[in-house]
Amino acid sequence: MSLIRYQNPEWTMWPTLDRLSSLRNDLDSLFELPLLGSFDRAGQLFSGWSPALDAYQNNDNVVVVAELPGMKKEEIEISLHDGMLTIAGERKQEATNGNGEKAERTERYVGKFRRSITLPVRVDSSKVNATYRDGILTVTLAKAEEAKPKQIQVNAS
Repeated sequence: MSLIRYQNPEWTMWPTLDRLSSLRNDLDSLFELPLLGSFDRAGQLFSGWSPALDAYQNNDNVVVVAELPGMKKEEIEISLHDGMLTIAGERKQEATNGNGEKAERTERYVGKFRRSITLPVRVDSSKVNATYRDGILTVTLAKAEEAKPKQIQVNAS
């Protein structure tokens, strides 16, 4: 008799579920677009160029981190309006690599993008700081005083 090590069965469904999750994210993004807004924003949903971003918060700040590789800080626009943070810009396509060589294959996304997120709390618009380094944009937004957690003392009677 020989012993055979147990092997987990391979789930062939996982790649399919990953594609379904991606489709759901695309559909969720579609329904977040304003109905009467510009139609070119709806086209961006399927163009493939939408930078990834993360949002965090602590007691004092909301921090948004976006991946914008290959862009210059002058090409990035940041705006804050009615509790919505918008990051927009355009990454231009390079026809050559600088040495006059024509591209044989291009896979990097180019074109205009616009990402808007609703902030989870009120922020102080006068205390917003943005830094851009190594393709990572970090926007730090100070919470408004009324949005910060407060410690309340209990008095004994």
